[in-house]
Amino acid sequence: MREISVEKYLKKEVKKQGGICLKFISPTLRGVPDRIVLIPEGRIFFVELKAPNRKARPHQQRVHKLFESLGVRVYVADSKEAVKEILKNEVCTAQLSEDSNR
Repeated sequence: MREISVEKYLKKEVKKQGGICLKFISPTLRGVPDRIVLIPEGRIFFVELKAPNRKARPHQQRVHKLFESLGVRVYVADSKEAVKEILKNEVCTAQLSEDSNR
């Protein structure tokens, strides 16, 4: 499986959840994650896509840490299973948050 396959799967699964998956390119900051994901209940997070068993590069890891220091979630997905886990986590967290607001 290639990185593009993981990316296509992410886009498809986000759409199933009623969300959108935007390509993220920043000319002024090298190492930003590949995708911004917006799903219902105001959930926004970033996903760095990788080929199976590949890790984020050091400059990407620095940007991920920067974003996380600002309270923004950043995930790295290198497989369909990783995408499933990310979305499960985000959807479940959104549902828990919604339930606690009732």
